[in-house]
Amino acid sequence: MKDYIEERAVDIANYIINHNATVRQTAKKFGISKSTVHKDVTERLEHINPSLAAAARIVLDVNKSERHIRGGLATREKYQHRLQMCSKEDE
Repeated sequence: MKDYIEERAVDIANYIINHNATVRQTAKKFGISKSTVHKDVTERLEHINPSLAAAARIVLDVNKSERHIRGGLATREKYQHRLQMCSKEDE
């Protein structure tokens, strides 16, 4: 494996752990795809630093278990915003 890929995998894991970041947030921060973030953390990092991989995996598992809640809150916020905009137009 190339050195820059190993460095990136470690940097990604540290970012996820330090910022409690999701895969999407991490991908956006590093300018790479979600699948690359996932592969770096779940596969490549296991061979480089297993303890770091386990710590990052814990954060990702928590985020995964909460994603349905986050989605519901985002939808609720979207419709509340629309309702406010409509009520302002009626005034």
